[in-house]
Amino acid sequence: MKLSEFNFKLPPELLAEYPADCRDEARLMVVHRDTGKIEHKLFKDLIDYFDEDDVIILNNTKVFPARLFGNKEKTGAKIEVFLLRELDPDTRLWDVMVDPARKIRIGNKLFFDEDEQLVAEVIDNTTSRGRTLRFLFDGTYDEFRNKLKELGQTPLPKYIKRPPTDEDAERYQTIYAKHEGAVAAPTAGLHFSKHLLKKLEIKGVHLPEITLHVGIGTFNPVEVEDLSKHKMDSEEYFIEDRVSEMVNEAKDNNRKICAVGTTVIRALESSVTADNYLRPFQGWTNKFIFPPYEFKIANALVTNFHTPKSTLLMLTAAFGGYDLIMEAYQEAIKEKYKFYSYGDAMLII
Repeated sequence: MKLSEFNFKLPPELLAEYPADCRDEARLMVVHRDTGKIEHKLFKDLIDYFDEDDVIILNNTKVFPARLFGNKEKTGAKIEVFLLRELDPDTRLWDVMVDPARKIRIGNKLFFDEDEQLVAEVIDNTTSRGRTLRFLFDGTYDEFRNKLKELGQTPLPKYIKRPPTDEDAERYQTIYAKHEGAVAAPTAGLHFSKHLLKKLEIKGVHLPEITLHVGIGTFNPVEVEDLSKHKMDSEEYFIEDRVSEMVNEAKDNNRKICAVGTTVIRALESSVTADNYLRPFQGWTNKFIFPPYEFKIANALVTNFHTPKSTLLMLTAAFGGYDLIMEAYQEAIKEKYKFYSYGDAMLII
C-alpha cells in the first residue's frame, strides 16, 4: 500500500491535550470485524466483551523523564536533550536527540543544573539531530539515575504545547508500569484503572504482561510513498515463558487474545514460532506492520486513535481491515472522539 492511502483530514481540536478526568471513562469505539458494526461505549465497558479464560496482554514498560534542558558551555544557549537509550551504564554513554541541533558539535559541553553537578560532553554525531553524550557526574550509578529523574521532565509528545505538570507525571504512565525504559507511553494502556483491572480479574480474564520499551522512532514520520521501503527503529522487548504458555493455551482453546496497544502487537508478531505459536524472547524488534498482514497471535486489539500517515494507523488498518478502519476513523471525527496520546480508545474484535 501507499503512504497517501493513510492520509485524512484531522481537525486540530480533536488532538487531546489533557487526559480524561477518570482513566476508564474515556470513550471507547468498538469495531466488529465480522459484521462491520461500530458501537460507541466508555472504556470501562470493555469488560463486557471478555469472558473467563480470555487473555488481555499488557505492556508494563515504564516511561522515564527523558526530556532535559541544559545550557551550552560559554554561550549559555538553552538546549533540549531528549534521552533515547542508554548505551553503557559504566561510562554513562547515551544516545540522545538535541534541539536546536545546529548549535551542538563534538566536544561541546552541556550543563544541566546551577551547581554543575550534571554535565555532558558531546562525543559523536549519529544523525542530523542525534548525538552521543557522555554524562559526567561525581556519584554512584543510582545517584546518577536519580539526578536524571530529578532534572528530567515527562516526555509529552510535541503536539502538546503546554509544559508538563505533576498530573502528567502520573497520567502519562500506565498504572501497571514496572520496568523503566520507555521514552513514550504505551498509550492504549493509559485507560486501565485499578478498578477495571480488578473487575477483569474477578471475571476470570487473564492479564499477562510483556515489556516493550517504546522508543521515539515509533512516532517518526514515514517519508516514502512505498511503505515497503520504510524502516522502523529497533525497540527492546521481553516475553517471559509463563506469558507465552498462557497465550498459547488460550490460542489452543480458541479464546480471545487481546493485545493492548500496537507495541504489544509488534512484540507478539516478532516472536512467533514456525507453527504460529508465541515463544519467549528477549531482544530487539524493528518490525513494521502494514496492510495486508496476517496476524498470528492476537485476535483483538485495544488502541488509541492515531494521526494521519502514522505507522500506528497502518498497523491498526492491517488488523481491522483497511476499509473498515478508515470508515471508523471518519465516524470518530464525526462523533468528536479525541485522538493521539491522551485520546480515546478503540477495541477491534
